[in-house]
Amino acid sequence: MSASAAAGAGPTASGAGPRLSLIIPTLDSHPLLPRLVTSLRRQSWPHWQVLFIDGPSGLEHRAWLDALCHRDKRFTWQPQDPAFPGIFGAMNQGFRAAPADHWLLFWGSDDWAPGPTVLEEALKATRPDSPGGDPPDLVVCSGRYAGAGQDGAIQLGRRTAFSSCRAYRLSLFLGSTPPHQATLIGPGARRRTDQFAEPFRLSADLDYFLRLSGCADLSARGLDLELVHMGEAGVSGQQTRRRLQEVRLAYGRAFGWLWWIPFSLRYGRRLWSRLPSLGRERKATGRGG
Repeated sequence: MSASAAAGAGPTASGAGPRLSLIIPTLDSHPLLPRLVTSLRRQSWPHWQVLFIDGPSGLEHRAWLDALCHRDKRFTWQPQDPAFPGIFGAMNQGFRAAPADHWLLFWGSDDWAPGPTVLEEALKATRPDSPGGDPPDLVVCSGRYAGAGQDGAIQLGRRTAFSSCRAYRLSLFLGSTPPHQATLIGPGARRRTDQFAEPFRLSADLDYFLRLSGCADLSARGLDLELVHMGEAGVSGQQTRRRLQEVRLAYGRAFGWLWWIPFSLRYGRRLWSRLPSLGRERKATGRGG
């Protein structure tokens, strides 16, 4: 299957109920993708589809995508449009390509579903509270970072979660942020804000959630579910100086001169979340006392 043949957003399952599009930017990352693909094929809930937005990858990677999409029509791919550069540009391309009534989930090549029922559990939370009611605009779950241990086996690391969806904007002001890989973005949220903004290259997800928080009628629902395991080698740990500048800009746009409060609390939370693992490392190396 050529890129042009796969350029559609893929078939939509028939019948009632929510539908989910997973948008996955790629760049020569096919060695990482089998774990993600396998975790999706094992899901008990079948009404998902995947759209890979592929940067200027080599022939081997694109041949791998072609073969996958030929075998399983739930997977499609598009070449990344140069008008949408970077990882959030690829995600914006996915915003536009996914059917308007679909829920969206943005994963990376090194992310995967930790269990076979997580999508089913997450999509149950997209239903209205009462017959005839409106569904939530966001469903916020949790995720967990994972990396290779010394023996090469997967080792789970710190958990990332949002503090409270009942006080969505206040939680953002207090430095908590929904992990975008664990947040289902519904049609209602997409109608309000349908793209990640320039000039953000590293923190466009924070800015997106902050802009949504300015909508007085936004409905966010929290779910105590570990939806995704996330590889630790992504862009999140890169270009620290630019990331800090972007985080400050995002908070400044949302909260004006009070930007320093959520900024300080955000990184205070990050430091606190790492303290238990730091303690274990000191004991393991004999530096504890």
